Amino acid sequence: MQIAVPEVPTLSCEPPNLGEGRDPLFRARDLSKVYSTGDVEVRALSAVDLDLFEAELVVLLGPSGSGKSTLLNILGGLDVPTEGTLTYRGEDLTHSDERALTQYRREVVGFIFQFYNLIPSLTARENVELITEISRNPMRPEEALAMVGLSDRMDHFPSQLSGGEQQRVAIARAIAKRPEVLLCDEPTGALDVKTGITVLEAIARVNRELGTLAVVITHNAVIADMADRVMHLSDGRITRIHRNRERRQVCTLAW
Repeated sequence: MQIAVPEVPTLSCEPPNLGEGRDPLFRARDLSKVYSTGDVEVRALSAVDLDLFEAELVVLLGPSGSGKSTLLNILGGLDVPTEGTLTYRGEDLTHSDERALTQYRREVVGFIFQFYNLIPSLTARENVELITEISRNPMRPEEALAMVGLSDRMDHFPSQLSGGEQQRVAIARAIAKRPEVLLCDEPTGALDVKTGITVLEAIARVNRELGTLAVVITHNAVIADMADRVMHLSDGRITRIHRNRERRQVCTLAW
């Protein structure tokens, strides 16, 4: 199976069009995930239904063990559901083989995790180049680093960068391939408030200027105010979804 990869979006300073009536980028129906260890089964997701749209910024809220990371991993093609269906632009990811999922991860998805996973012997620029060298139509590393405010730090090694700067290098690496989807698992979990604000502002800018669907996992309910929609998870289920009337700028959140 070949997953259709869309044309690369062009940069825009206009806010994304989040009007109703669009086809979803992702559609999940009855999505479940069960992990088995011997005779013990753990249900990480249970009959999840959701639609995610292009250019949205979505926050997933919930306690540890609520299924947030499992859902994110399935959306990113890092894991597959036990039951249910997941489509991306109408293409079935549920039954895709590993070759198709590898193409999907490489061409479509950018990942940002709590830990930066930078190569310590490479500069910020070189860490980003690792992605641009294997991408279909990437940004220049300098352009990606400029988007996250690191133009003056691109020739520094990770050991010469603060935690927030390292996380912004990780964001630049994720966005350098111009992904349709940016999946962020607790991107500020290891950072102080001031540094976390800088990182979230970088994610919001990418979402706004590239039109990238951004999905952010967090335990911090304050962060929910920066989103278009907030999905609350508990015990592997989506218990509530609400839409913010207006997205708050990160710097105005009540930390």
